Amino acid sequence: MEKLGLNEIREKYLSFFESKGHLRLPSFSLVPENDKSLLLINAGMAPLKPYFKGEIEPPRRRVTTCQKCIRTPDIERVGKTARHGTYFEMLGNFSFGDYFKHEATAWAWEFITKVLELPVDRLWVTIYLDDDEAFDIWTKEVGVAPDRIVRMGKEDNFWEIGTGPCGPCSEIYFDRGVECGCGKPDCAIGCDCDRFVEFWNLVFTQFDKDEQGNYNKLSHPNIDTGMGLERIACIMQGVNNLFEVDTVRNIMMKISSLTGAKYGDNEKNDVSLRVITDHIRSTTFMIGDGVQISNEGRGYVLRRLLRHAARHGKLLGMNEPFLYKICDTVIEENKSAYPELSEKAAYIKKVIELEEVRFNETIDGGLNILNSYIEEMLKNDEVQLSGEKAFKLYDTFGFPLDLTLEILDEKSMNVNIEEYEACMQAQKERARSGRGEMDDAGWEKDEFKKQVMDLEKGEFVGYGSLECEAKVKAIGAKSEFVDSASEEDGSIVVILDKTSFYGEGGGQVGDTGYITSQGATLKVTDTKKLADGKIMHIAQVEAGVISVGDDVTCKVCAKRRGLIERNHSATHLLQKALREVLGDHVQQSGSFVDSERLRFDFTHYEALTKEQISLVEKTVNDKIFEKLEIVCREMPIDEAKKLGAMALFGEKYGDVVRVVKMGDYSVEFCGGTHTGNTSNIGLVKIVSETSAAAGIRRIEAITSTAVLDSLNEKEDIIAKASSLLKSNPADMLSKLTALQAELKAAQKELEQMKSKMASSGLDDIKKNAVDVNGVKVITGSFKGADVNTVRKMNDSLKDEFEGVVCVMATEFGGKVMLVTAADKTAVSKGAHCGMLVKSIAGCVGGSGGGKPESAQAGGADASGITKALEMALEVLKEQIK
Repeated sequence: MEKLGLNEIREKYLSFFESKGHLRLPSFSLVPENDKSLLLINAGMAPLKPYFKGEIEPPRRRVTTCQKCIRTPDIERVGKTARHGTYFEMLGNFSFGDYFKHEATAWAWEFITKVLELPVDRLWVTIYLDDDEAFDIWTKEVGVAPDRIVRMGKEDNFWEIGTGPCGPCSEIYFDRGVECGCGKPDCAIGCDCDRFVEFWNLVFTQFDKDEQGNYNKLSHPNIDTGMGLERIACIMQGVNNLFEVDTVRNIMMKISSLTGAKYGDNEKNDVSLRVITDHIRSTTFMIGDGVQISNEGRGYVLRRLLRHAARHGKLLGMNEPFLYKICDTVIEENKSAYPELSEKAAYIKKVIELEEVRFNETIDGGLNILNSYIEEMLKNDEVQLSGEKAFKLYDTFGFPLDLTLEILDEKSMNVNIEEYEACMQAQKERARSGRGEMDDAGWEKDEFKKQVMDLEKGEFVGYGSLECEAKVKAIGAKSEFVDSASEEDGSIVVILDKTSFYGEGGGQVGDTGYITSQGATLKVTDTKKLADGKIMHIAQVEAGVISVGDDVTCKVCAKRRGLIERNHSATHLLQKALREVLGDHVQQSGSFVDSERLRFDFTHYEALTKEQISLVEKTVNDKIFEKLEIVCREMPIDEAKKLGAMALFGEKYGDVVRVVKMGDYSVEFCGGTHTGNTSNIGLVKIVSETSAAAGIRRIEAITSTAVLDSLNEKEDIIAKASSLLKSNPADMLSKLTALQAELKAAQKELEQMKSKMASSGLDDIKKNAVDVNGVKVITGSFKGADVNTVRKMNDSLKDEFEGVVCVMATEFGGKVMLVTAADKTAVSKGAHCGMLVKSIAGCVGGSGGGKPESAQAGGADASGITKALEMALEVLKEQIK
């Protein structure tokens, strides 16, 4: 057999199945579409589930893909073995009710023996125990020797997940040779050693398992196959694991060149090299597919992978950001199959670099706290960190639990996980109690949705008209289909055969308005759109009775729709302007458009400057004043791409798409509604630019009449401020500047008076200093002195004495503050201000912490000051030896 590169194998596979009548689809995004059961795509068939379930018509009955996948259950094992990884690619060929076992087995055998030229005498096939049909096909039609077929039980060769479609499967194995085995006489298929490698699984989905456990035959059985690309590459290249495959090995070589660590020199470094290699592959593709760094969901998976890799970089001596430098190699090795990586290279690298910088800040602060916990545990002969402290590390310092566990594990310590999870749950409950429950209009119920799925999709005519005639196809009330509804039914769902109401989607809110019939009037309060395009009108009957079969008139609220359209068109201009000002890495990450304002989230790695915001705003308004005609039309996707139409990043589109073109300036794929000319927008004013998430910025803006309302509001504020300043608007700035100068002078005078008062009391405090093993301990309390004043006093004492610890308490603004400081000599002898204030803060009913050389705590109980200062002396006697 010929030694083939990973990229060559991928292309040969997809081309082979194209020759068998399959439609080659590009890899779906790692972010699942309309599938809340998955955080990330973890199998080749995962994004195709709607086709298998019959929810969506597939583009063709035969499909082949190479799907990007992420799996993280074994993340702790990555690096520790050469077998485990989080990122992989899955080759697959699929039949949606077209061909079945005969073709699937024949083509699989043809590909591996004729195209890849794997030696037949090293191939084995497994089948389900009772699948005689598969045995006959493999032996009598395909030509596999009966003694090369192994029957396996349900655990190994039957695919099912609960109820629903399921079936037996056949797996194809490669024998790597006796030298790779365990040496046992009974070593065979199913052995845990490395000799027999399963590389292709053919699933024959022929049954539908019901609630009673019966396996009913499907009228149209399906084929779902999966072959790990890295696994077959290992076989074709004759290497032992995925880290030795050509493309992956090149990434590891880049890491070695940056870190100086050579793979194979020592096992500790090898673990770190494998972790970094795997994780940088995963994170590059995740960011490329639009995953945003956060502290929950897939965003947390991304953050965890990056930080895990960054820590292993530190173990290899990399104390500065370096992961982003490896991205170029990852992209170079994969760009032939995933050209979008090259387009997003600058953005991907910047997101990773910024997260590395954040991690360096986090790990340094968090490590200091964790190390103090470890010291305390060692001192008390303990091996388990409390869940409360582990949660505090996460919640207060941003130190992830998995990192805490990893560091503790290196010292044979662990965390009280139950206690940690209890703290996490308590936080979630607090957050949940602050949010109101969503109103359930019945349409959100899964059961009702399933019934709606069987209805025929209605026609949307709202692009060209706000009114239309229609017929009622279904009515939902209280999560059930009903024949009719009246006022007493409250909020109901109405489904029509035709509608002018736009269903919420693409960031644009749903329309409101009225539906009327001869016998009823309905107020439409919202309009929703399901994944399959069905439009659901959320309404209340204001008069009469509405029934299935009634002829009705739809009338959208024209004023509200017009304002929404202006805001939506403005977002298109805004995106184009942002790309011109900031660069082509800018991509829409989310949007929200209603009648009052627009919100636009986009990929960018830092806050916009005032000048950039002004330039973006000016660019948008210039295009509004140019009176660009806005044309919306449907066209083949290839034609749209030739026009340069921008697609929503990570979104999948059909063969025909709707394109919105604004003059020769902006061209985008869009299914929303728009105004007819940019001049209708009137004016755009950016009201805020903030961070929406790591690597994601958010702009909020207003248009048309909302800008006028905002100007009137600001004029009113200016008038009131002028009145308070006893000045006219033109002189306000000079008047405020004078007032600021007066205030600054008064504050400076006040600070000087405070310092004199505090200094006058220092002599008495110094007289009462106590010597603790050669360290001078000075304590004192004040009333009315702020924290800055007390800090200056401590600094003054540190300058005056060598080997000193200062512990001061002050009552200020209704609170008690404990402020401590120690010079280098005192710290070298064991003084630790952070641990000190933790010990004494309870005396004043508070808490605090800090570094060995300085720390502070706050409380509310002034009666405990004397006790706190006395306890401080006792604590320092224990610390200073």
